[in-house]
Amino acid sequence: MDVSTLFSVRGKVAVVTGGGSGIGLMITKGLVQNGARVYITSRKQKVLDKVASELTELGPGECVAIACDLQSYDQTQRLAARLAELEPRGIDVLVNNSGANWGEHSVEAYPDAAWSKVLTLNTQRVFTLTQLLLPLLEMRASAESPARVINVGSIDGIRVPTLITPAYSASKAAVHHLTKVMAAHLGLRHITVNAIAPGAFESHMMAQTLSTLRDSIVSAVPLGRIGNPTDMAGVCLFLASSAGAYVNGAVIPVDGGTIVANQFNLQSKF
Repeated sequence: MDVSTLFSVRGKVAVVTGGGSGIGLMITKGLVQNGARVYITSRKQKVLDKVASELTELGPGECVAIACDLQSYDQTQRLAARLAELEPRGIDVLVNNSGANWGEHSVEAYPDAAWSKVLTLNTQRVFTLTQLLLPLLEMRASAESPARVINVGSIDGIRVPTLITPAYSASKAAVHHLTKVMAAHLGLRHITVNAIAPGAFESHMMAQTLSTLRDSIVSAVPLGRIGNPTDMAGVCLFLASSAGAYVNGAVIPVDGGTIVANQFNLQSKF
């Protein structure tokens, strides 16, 4: 049992939604730097092309950009068809990372439209894209080396956040339970399904919150810092590699201990 092979993703084919920025980019970079070919998708082709070019040059893996608005079911179908053309022998890993948030200053101000936008992308499309890519995942799946689905949830789907983002929190809690439901059904087909529940990381979605509340957010983390790209890449490499082959239906917080923090101990000096 050698660490260099146990955690290897060299030669694997992965798809990362929202892979051109934020947490998705952290995951994509970790996979490419360890020899995987990664397809990234989001709405903005120019942004994706720039990221794909930079990461491919970095190597030793490869990054390929395919624009898709996952809010649209038709575009999601076309993405799946395109991936089938590009990878007729199948894919090893699907990372459902794309997400949206919607916050308001009060419960009364929260609009109905927020629910449709956030739940469609954050929850419904996690199921849809996995469903559409099942034929490609099954091509590369076996009992000893299953294909992997990694869903990106959030600690806000586990705890109650202070910000007024009910659709986001509900959508991520749903992702966590959907992960377990899918794991039970797809495990029988040699496809594992797990979720990551990130805490605070530098990303476009977190930028405004961190700009105003960084100190209070950091003070609530037992490890005393927000997450960095290595933290996110590491857990995904574990789940995508042989090391994570027998993990199925797990929701893994990657938050420095935020959701289990004892606030009294954080404020005490020992």
